[in-house]
Amino acid sequence: MEKVQNVSQSMEVLELRTYRDLQYVRSMETLMRSLDARLRAADGSLSAKSFQLKDRMSELLPLSSVLEQYKADTRTILHLREEVRNLSSSLAAIQEEMGAYGYEDLQQRVMALEARLHACAQKLGCGKLTGVSNPITIRAMGSRFGSWMTDTMAPSADSRVWYMDGYYKGRRVLEFRTLGDFIKGQNFIQHLLPQPWAGTGHVVYNGSLFYNKYQSNVVVKYHFRSRSVLVQRSLPGAGYNNTFPYSWGGFSDMDFMVDESGLWAVYTTNQNAGNIVVSRLDPHTLEVVRSWDTGYPKRSAGEAFMICGVLYVTNSHLAGAKVYFAYFTNTSSYEYTDVPFHNQYSHISMLDYNPRERALYTWNNGHQVLYNVTLFHVISTAGDP
Repeated sequence: MEKVQNVSQSMEVLELRTYRDLQYVRSMETLMRSLDARLRAADGSLSAKSFQLKDRMSELLPLSSVLEQYKADTRTILHLREEVRNLSSSLAAIQEEMGAYGYEDLQQRVMALEARLHACAQKLGCGKLTGVSNPITIRAMGSRFGSWMTDTMAPSADSRVWYMDGYYKGRRVLEFRTLGDFIKGQNFIQHLLPQPWAGTGHVVYNGSLFYNKYQSNVVVKYHFRSRSVLVQRSLPGAGYNNTFPYSWGGFSDMDFMVDESGLWAVYTTNQNAGNIVVSRLDPHTLEVVRSWDTGYPKRSAGEAFMICGVLYVTNSHLAGAKVYFAYFTNTSSYEYTDVPFHNQYSHISMLDYNPRERALYTWNNGHQVLYNVTLFHVISTAGDP
């Protein structure tokens, strides 16, 4: 029931954002069409300024396709809302009939509901990256390199922020109560890790910090509440200690990420000739579930992040960067992309996607920065649950 509620809450957030943006785009579309009609009527007596305005109008025309996408998203939300209602009814029926079924029968029915819920969640949150917004600077704090993040699995009411300054030998993690407290630099507690970290590719997932132990290829899972290491494990063959870092260096050999489908590690090995390897990790045991060789040289990558099972790679960590490469784990295929990425402070040393907020977190030359992402949703009603 909790998972059904979580999907419902996500739908409410998406519906609010979609409605707000839809109203804005609709008003823009009406204005755009009115101006276009007036320009066409006065085409014979256009001045130089009018020509400039007409050029600007042509730049706004893509808003029409955006509007159509928002309309499609609205239809999808209505469809998913009805499915969640059906799931809730089915779950309630199972709870009422528990005494009438054996354990195996109940388990089969619950597994079927889980599969339907997972399908709904995938439709709600996933899509192909088509745009990255202008940067939103949250704060300027710390040294040139570091990382900051929120828990990708926390409920919406939990807005704690974790902050880790530096890229090697560090052990001090600051936990701020809210994003507002992080901006003001107040109301935080300190965690002192038992082993120092390497790089900036850390991630907080379901109450635990996952990071690379300094001078090793060991993954450490540190639980914040108990202030203890729950598990640690070597990542087989993974390079470390600046053997296969991103282009900026900084012991960034191992990069941990979370997207809509779980926990990932991005790294490389000698066997892969320095090309990026993507591995899905079991968050409980840290064992590798499956790996993919992307064929993209890690030292040529500025940074990388995962969205919906797709690895996106930037071609530089400096000014002029763009999202240049995408590897699709569901089809084991890749493509070259051209998504602009405004690197405002000219040196990114951490870039990570948060599926809960649909945003990119970056550490850019001592600045903590957010980017919103635009995903293109391809919704198919064939085979719907």
